[in-house]
Amino acid sequence: MATVLQSTITCPNCGHQKEEQMPTDACQYFYQCEKCETVLKPKQGDCCVFCSYGTVPCPPIQEDKSCCG
Repeated sequence: MATVLQSTITCPNCGHQKEEQMPTDACQYFYQCEKCETVLKPKQGDCCVFCSYGTVPCPPIQEDKSCCG
């Protein structure tokens, strides 16, 4: 199955959604909402903002690999 590189992040503070391109070579630990400017960080137990707030987990997790390893 092909790795999905697009994920829609939903801000838990204001509900704003935006489709973003996920990096394939690094985790994205911080993400700033363009509407309310809240800086998102991964929830406890997640490796990146895409795993916590995105519609699709990050590429390493999709491929059953260790993320940020």
